[in-house]
Amino acid sequence: MNRHAIRLLFATAEPYPTFRADVTTLFGKYSPRYGVMSDVVTERAPGAAGEVRWEGGDALLTAIRGGKAGKYIVKLMHCALTLFRADRTKYQAIQVRDMPVVALLGLLAARRKRIPFFYWMSFPMPEGQIQLARLRGLSAGLIRFLFPWIVGRINLFVFYRLVLPWSDHVFVQSDRMREDLVSKGIERKKLTPVVMGVDLETAVPERIAPADDERLKGKRVLIYLGVMARGRRIDILLDMLKILREQFPDVLLLLVGEAEDEVYGQWLRRRAEQMGVADATIWTGWLPLHDAWRYVRAAEVGLAPVPRGPLLDCGSPTKVVEYLALGVPVVANDNPDQERVLREGGGGLCVPLTAHDFAQAVSRLLVDEPLRHAMVSSGQRYVRASRGYLTLAKLVADKYSELLQLPS
Repeated sequence: MNRHAIRLLFATAEPYPTFRADVTTLFGKYSPRYGVMSDVVTERAPGAAGEVRWEGGDALLTAIRGGKAGKYIVKLMHCALTLFRADRTKYQAIQVRDMPVVALLGLLAARRKRIPFFYWMSFPMPEGQIQLARLRGLSAGLIRFLFPWIVGRINLFVFYRLVLPWSDHVFVQSDRMREDLVSKGIERKKLTPVVMGVDLETAVPERIAPADDERLKGKRVLIYLGVMARGRRIDILLDMLKILREQFPDVLLLLVGEAEDEVYGQWLRRRAEQMGVADATIWTGWLPLHDAWRYVRAAEVGLAPVPRGPLLDCGSPTKVVEYLALGVPVVANDNPDQERVLREGGGGLCVPLTAHDFAQAVSRLLVDEPLRHAMVSSGQRYVRASRGYLTLAKLVADKYSELLQLPS
């Protein structure tokens, strides 16, 4: 695909390699097809040995050890040095993802080098850090409470008073996130939504065999794929499971992912035991993407609970589009982006986030096979038309060309 080449210096919050598809797939795989290369700046992921390849350009990584505060400082210094030492003749722009303080440094570096600065916002990080401190409380220990609270407060000022107003452009994750920022005084014309998608070259159901796991044989399998953070209310799925077992004794809940907080993960397992559903629950932990998708292919229904609220309402959850691409109908609640995908694509049922409503919706799908098949066909057509990363990469590349005044 011939177009003017673009190279970004791209600092991101996630260690690399990362499971985040909007980093690895959008920028690492598809953006180069449209002439957008990026040198990624971050920390080396734990357990990543030897040479780490980044298909989108160069991987400028640092190894980080020690405690949370120490890791934060080391990464901040690595990003700062890399950004300020960058060769201005090599890069057309600097971009920072989900790191307000690093973004401020990136802004200063970009102004010094006289190149544009872009911010990539997948989550309102300052508010998220403050909420994490509140959820932990002092019971987690003074340092574990104070660190995210202090960093969140600093980021709140830096992000909304300096980074967003001074950025040349901001890529946000949804229409709702754009409206939230407009309400805070950010110009609409400098905000471009880029929703989460799926890699349609790899998410091909016919090429992915369902997981060959003896524990699934003869079961009506439901799956949740994703992070199990405190605010995601995974316990609702355990309550749902208890209700469903009265009608479907052979129902099984697959939880593919991990709780980032070990204490919360242990609480979830105790909750399953208390509800009497531990024997109908399988916890796989994090799996390589292809292995996780094999479990999705073994399921009859995909579950996508995303609690409503200012932090998560502005997101674009990945689970729904992955389930649909892999041929699995969905039960989700009314997160704005999920509701839009299911309303426009017809690939599942959107209900309030309660155990009773989820149980009713799952029951409807389990007893109505023609409905499941119709939703699978409709959902796949929608995802292939609008949520593939090749399509999203072109949108982003066209926007960069416009911002940099290059021929598209």
